Amino acid sequence: MAENLPPSVPDPSVTDLSRPETFLPTPSRADTPGAIPPLRVAQSMVVPTPTPVAPLRPVPAAEAANFWASVRLPQDRRPLLQAIRHSLTYLATPKAMADYQAHPTPGITRDRVERSLRRLRQLVQNSPNDAAFQAALGREFALYQSTGRDGEGTVGFTGYFEPYYRASPVPTADYRYPLYRRPADLDRWPQPHPTRLQLEGTDGLQGSFGPLQGLELVWLASRLEAFLVQVQGSAKLGFPDGRVMTVGYAGRTDYPYTSIGRALVEDGKIAAENLSLPNLLAYFEAHPEQLDIYIPQNERFIFFRSTDGGPPTGSLSVPVTAGHSIATDKSLMPPGAMAIIQAPLPQRTPDGWTSEPTTRLVLDQDTGGAIIGPGRVDLFVGSGSEAGELAGRINTPGHLYYLLLR
Repeated sequence: MAENLPPSVPDPSVTDLSRPETFLPTPSRADTPGAIPPLRVAQSMVVPTPTPVAPLRPVPAAEAANFWASVRLPQDRRPLLQAIRHSLTYLATPKAMADYQAHPTPGITRDRVERSLRRLRQLVQNSPNDAAFQAALGREFALYQSTGRDGEGTVGFTGYFEPYYRASPVPTADYRYPLYRRPADLDRWPQPHPTRLQLEGTDGLQGSFGPLQGLELVWLASRLEAFLVQVQGSAKLGFPDGRVMTVGYAGRTDYPYTSIGRALVEDGKIAAENLSLPNLLAYFEAHPEQLDIYIPQNERFIFFRSTDGGPPTGSLSVPVTAGHSIATDKSLMPPGAMAIIQAPLPQRTPDGWTSEPTTRLVLDQDTGGAIIGPGRVDLFVGSGSEAGELAGRINTPGHLYYLLLR
């Protein structure tokens, strides 16, 4: 989340999230009550199109037979098994029962998803090689494909991560920009809620003079970093004495997410094809005074809580696993289910970055405010600066499939 907030979240993460918003052209996910969200970095630049009648289509058996040959077990199966375990934990909850009551695809039920995961866990654990795994999938599983943003299966992929920044438990001359706790009376705030500008001022330093007074949780040295934590929905924060604090999404004001990246493109500050997290950071490093213009344009404000060192958590209130957890629109896609993504993903090489066609088993465990419709997937890639660099490079079309027992 990772902004990463859901459009229909009961009210975080983007939708649940507990995921926050992103600086890129479309918002991300980050609003799910109680969830500890990961951060989201990049969002797709494709404007969502109306949702097709059916978000998932069964893949004909003849077509699926060719597909199974592309599915391979990961070299290290432990992270995938861990992600399956987290989904099974979610599927045993009353929330899962409620989430599946109105699932839009006929035949996809909580019980079927749970049985499918238990069988997949056996196959991942015990298959001696890819050929045996592929043969079992072909015999026992049906394949469903997302109809995508165009009705033809095209899905926009982005990446999100959990950032790491320096911070202080007390305000100092170097650490001036707070993250705030959720106000105890937030649910009773009159509508419309105060905007970001009204809450923290043009410079981001006026929060102690209004409704946020006394709610400061931790202070950061950079206003942009503090804002990006709101976009991501969660963070690890390193204190000068070596201690590390983790924070996660706790709530938000009732405004739509506005992308400052998109605003920079619309104002001609950055070319659309050059919009990325590194380029956004470089622009504001060269023009710090512009932060006072662009950050207030995102009127939505995110609140945080200490998560006591816990892992980043998605909208299903279970941890997300780097490389094996995705966020989708949970009003359309089966929460907790095993999926397969196919997309060209960035890979670091000795000579820099390249893009490699990738087919990977993942679990659908999160959502986000910018993750809307059957044509959007956000891949969680981990924590820290390297994960941030990777996440910021994922912005590509691909395909999304789900595996369910026949």
